[in-house]
Amino acid sequence: MLKVGITGGIGSGKSTVCKIFEILGIPVYYADERAKFIMEHDARLIAALKKSFGESIFFPGGQLDRGKLASIVFRDSEKIAILNGLVHPSVAEDSNNWIKAQTSAYILKEAALLFESGSYKQLDLIISVTAPLELRISRVMARDGSSHKEVLNRINNQWPQEKKDELANFVIVNDGQHALVPQVLKVHKQILALKALC
Repeated sequence: MLKVGITGGIGSGKSTVCKIFEILGIPVYYADERAKFIMEHDARLIAALKKSFGESIFFPGGQLDRGKLASIVFRDSEKIAILNGLVHPSVAEDSNNWIKAQTSAYILKEAALLFESGSYKQLDLIISVTAPLELRISRVMARDGSSHKEVLNRINNQWPQEKKDELANFVIVNDGQHALVPQVLKVHKQILALKALC
């Protein structure tokens, strides 16, 4: 089974592209969604997060106060590194367990920080989903209710999209001008052809 990463900057439309792959029968591990789940259900990780960022990042009911945590880390690259150092190993373990249970020709692991976290090293191929900066910003503003400045701060904490595209094996353009389905089908066929050679 080939392990294929799918990444792209915030607002690039990775989830939309993943849904098309799922229609084709390809299982997708959503690392960012699983990270949110694990951060509220893994006792060791919860304890480490509280120790690093304070008890107040969790509501009394146990849910993570994402806004509070974001306000602490997104202004401080050292704190982002601490957060990633705590969360990424837990997600890696969870994704490895998920992958072992799959039986398809290949799987997708969707993650915004695939390169930044170093998790791309455990994957066979990488797909980068790309879109123009202003379109990405407007998508996130509409989705999250964030301000232009807040979205830009989040983007600036990720690798530049161009760097991700350069390192990827495949690039899918999600700019509203290029049809997504033909691009996904082309990549799907290329990955299956590569799998046949293994």
